[in-house]
Amino acid sequence: MSTCTSRVLTCFHEKSLDFELVPVDLFAGEHKQPPFLAKNPFGQIPALEDGDLTLFESRAITSYVAEKFKGTGYDLIRHENLKEAALVKVWTEVESHHYNPAIAPIVYQLLVAPLHGKSPDQSIIDAGVEKLGKVLDIYEARLTATRYLAGDFYSLADLHHLPYTYYLDEDSGSFGGG
Repeated sequence: MSTCTSRVLTCFHEKSLDFELVPVDLFAGEHKQPPFLAKNPFGQIPALEDGDLTLFESRAITSYVAEKFKGTGYDLIRHENLKEAALVKVWTEVESHHYNPAIAPIVYQLLVAPLHGKSPDQSIIDAGVEKLGKVLDIYEARLTATRYLAGDFYSLADLHHLPYTYYLDEDSGSFGGG
């Protein structure tokens, strides 16, 4: 399952929502065909259809779901506290602009490239590890002061990190971990 789809499904579960998951066959190129392109013109998964609204981009979907269902499940964006809500936004931006660009190439090389019959490119992995190390140094400093990234509460900021972190952890043997 794609990291972006995992991000959205995790949000649905945190909000205790019922949903229908419609499989899209990426290997057959279903996401590049007109029916799917009508939902996401960039031909990427996931896409969300909620009545007459169609959304794409996983972070936009999770923000919409967290806002629409703010009274259901866990409050992932801290509606009742403006400062906490602002920190959630900061750390979701950090994930998108710093963490994701560092970790995504590593996970791609270790997990996705082999699915396509390609060997992992160690130079790409090494560059990603260097970038990721710098990001994680900042995270370590932040997490010495707070329990979670945005504060002492779980939020979308943490949820957005879960898919890539999970996949890298699952492949830690290839990465050099335990």
